[in-house]
Amino acid sequence: MLKSFDPYPIKVLHIESTDICQASCPLCARETDVLFDKNVQQKLTISDIKSLLGVDIISGLDKMFMCGNYGDPAANKHSIEIYKYFREINPAITLGMNTNGGLQNIKWWSRLGVIMNKPEDYVVFSIDGLEDTNHIYRRGVDWKKLINNIESYIATGASAHWDMLIYEHNEHQIDKCKQLAKDMGFTWFRAKVSKRKHNIEWLKPPKTYTQASGIETGIVKCHSTMEQSIYLSANKKFYPCCWLGNNDNYPLSSYSDIANSWNTENCVSTCKNVCGIIEDKKTNFSRQFRIEEQLK
Repeated sequence: MLKSFDPYPIKVLHIESTDICQASCPLCARETDVLFDKNVQQKLTISDIKSLLGVDIISGLDKMFMCGNYGDPAANKHSIEIYKYFREINPAITLGMNTNGGLQNIKWWSRLGVIMNKPEDYVVFSIDGLEDTNHIYRRGVDWKKLINNIESYIATGASAHWDMLIYEHNEHQIDKCKQLAKDMGFTWFRAKVSKRKHNIEWLKPPKTYTQASGIETGIVKCHSTMEQSIYLSANKKFYPCCWLGNNDNYPLSSYSDIANSWNTENCVSTCKNVCGIIEDKKTNFSRQFRIEEQLK
């Protein structure tokens, strides 16, 4: 059981509650990681959470959110119970989720909305276009079910964020997506250009919006260190962050060795590529092109 973490008091906990997802988005690690086995389906339960995390850790958190590398939190029926447990232990905690929105049913989403009742609580719905384009990248997500789920969630008064990846096939719909988000009662709208490199011919970058380029240095501005966060994977293991997650070369216990590498020629490559400072003093993590607007 994790009761403390020496380098800093943990304030943010990122949980991958499951590695299961119904979608097959082409740039997701589910599709690109040759070592990932879709047949080995993992889920965290309440019992797992209680055995992995001390009450002192949960009580000291400012925020807990579910996202992950391989799965969608809504694919785990235990996710709602996990959220309830965190709120019971820490009533002031901020709760968040990132999802494609196409799993479960309206009753499930209504239950989640009732739990997400604090002003800062949120669900980020990854929606990459409208009915005629969302499925191009979000393969396996049913549009009508997605919309019904969102409406059920928002009807509780809970905050929803629309997160859109911009490609050539949907860049013409940004304004329409933002208007639909406003009409449906979303709190935030965000459109961004993906930084994931690929050789998929039909998945073309947008023509109107360009991603910033830059050269990483050996100086690392660690996002997880700044926000004092750690990552709990669906495999019941702790890692310093999701970028290093599911890589047994970098368990949470090796944090000091990872940090010590940042100012050396042997800097952990993932740290350098994600959180290395580049020309404008930002990192690759923070330099993603985006359009962001608060809708209400």
